[in-house]
Amino acid sequence: MFRFKSIFLISLFCTAVLLTASCHHSTPQTTKHYAFTGRVVSIDAQSQTANIDGDMVQGYMEAMVMAYKIKPDSMLRQLNPGDSISADLIVVDHDPRDESAVPDYWLENVKVSGHARQPPAAGPKAMHMPAAGEDVPDFSFTNQDGKRISLAQYRGKVLFVTFIYTRCPFPDFCPRMSSNFSEIYKQVSSNPSLAKAQLLSVSFDPEHDTPKVLRDYGFHVAQTHDAALFRRWQFAAPKAEELPKIADFFALTIQPEGGMITHNLSTVVIGPDGKIVQWYHGGDWQVSDLIKDAAGASNPKA
Repeated sequence: MFRFKSIFLISLFCTAVLLTASCHHSTPQTTKHYAFTGRVVSIDAQSQTANIDGDMVQGYMEAMVMAYKIKPDSMLRQLNPGDSISADLIVVDHDPRDESAVPDYWLENVKVSGHARQPPAAGPKAMHMPAAGEDVPDFSFTNQDGKRISLAQYRGKVLFVTFIYTRCPFPDFCPRMSSNFSEIYKQVSSNPSLAKAQLLSVSFDPEHDTPKVLRDYGFHVAQTHDAALFRRWQFAAPKAEELPKIADFFALTIQPEGGMITHNLSTVVIGPDGKIVQWYHGGDWQVSDLIKDAAGASNPKA
């Protein structure tokens, strides 16, 4: 009897070990290291990231501008736009079957290898940087009501544009941009500087962000269910085949990864004449900055 109990307990223990190993095996993650070089485009102090024009990472990704966390945090304060750097790119890969896993990556062992007053271009694939006074192409989108709209219809008004996707889980990225736009929206009827202002949130996830999804998202971020919201603030998405041209013009980098989208931030103020008033790369801007831009665009002599 004692021998039978011992065998039973040993079997039970082995089963538990196997189940535990199986559980751990179901959501494995691996950490990969890559040699990285690039040039600092801008520093986003609010989100504690650096937007870096990275060279091709052999065996991992093409050259592109992306926002990177820097470790340790103290190193971020030593970087300046135009710095050429080398670093180790650390990428944490999760089991693709785990849809709740959020991809993670950062730079460490960062070394500054050169300085420049202006960030140098990265060859023929260098990203277009929107400049004040530049004409904005007449891009078109489908809005929250399923109607086609275009930037040309905003002529004669000041237009704030920011880029988001509704599933974004990072508080300092899309949710923060939408929160800032919500603060502006609350002032459109009372602030004279915003008398001619319109807001447009553009999703770069057209496959998921359908008109219904965008409509519900708009009500959520504006904290209202009054359809009058959309008279001043619209939510829209381009056709998938038109997205690359839009992303290129507005210096927007997008990379689907593990069910999520790795991206940077791009917000622009367009004047009544259809030209860029100001472009903000990253999230290091305040609501007051855009309101000031709107006032200047509406009263250029002032």
